[in-house]
Amino acid sequence: MIHPKTELRFINDIVGYGVVATEFIPKGTITWVFDKLDREFSPAEFESMEGVYKDLLCSYTFRNNKGNYVLCWDHGRYVNHSFKSNCLSTAYDFEIAIKDILPGEQLTDDYGYLNIIEPFRAIDEGTKRKTVYPDDLVRYSKVWDKKITGVFGKIPNLNQPLKELISENTWNEILMVCEQKKEIESIFKNYYNDKENLRNYQLA
Repeated sequence: MIHPKTELRFINDIVGYGVVATEFIPKGTITWVFDKLDREFSPAEFESMEGVYKDLLCSYTFRNNKGNYVLCWDHGRYVNHSFKSNCLSTAYDFEIAIKDILPGEQLTDDYGYLNIIEPFRAIDEGTKRKTVYPDDLVRYSKVWDKKITGVFGKIPNLNQPLKELISENTWNEILMVCEQKKEIESIFKNYYNDKENLRNYQLA
C-alpha cells in the first residue's frame, strides 16, 4: 500500500501518470508496504499468460528476490523512475523516503533495484548513470544501503500511517536496528539473479 497522503496525477506526455505527495512527507517516513492485497505471479504463471497480460505485468510490476512479479493493487504501481529517487526499497518489504518530499512532488524509485527484465535508457537527469540494468543491485547496493541507513533511525520517531501493515516481528527488527542492537539488512537481499536474462542482455 502506498502512503495515504499521495494521489495519482498526470505528469506529462513522456512519463504519463505519477504518484504525487498531497502533504509534506519527511525523510524516514515509510512510503510503501507490501500488503495482503498486492499480488504475486510466479515466472511460470507469467509465461502461461497471453501477450496482453505479459505486457501489462512488464509495465506495472517489479520482481522480488524469488523472481515473482509483484503487482501493487493501488496507485503505487505508477511510481516513476529517477536516478535521484526520493524513495528507496529496503530488505523489509517496505520503502522509505530518503529525502523530504514536498506537497506536489512526485514520489520516485530507482528502477535499478526492482529486478527489471531488460535494460532501458532513462530520461537524462544529468547523472553519470543513463541506463537502468537488471543487475544494478549488484553494482549499487552499497550506495543505496548508505542512503537507507542515513534515515532508518528516524522511523520510530515519525508519524507512520502505514505502521499497522508492518508485522510485529518486522517492527521489532526495525527497533533493534535503530537501537543498534542489530545490523541493518542490505537492500541486496532483494536481488533476483536471473541468469538467463542477464546472459541475453550481455550478449546483445
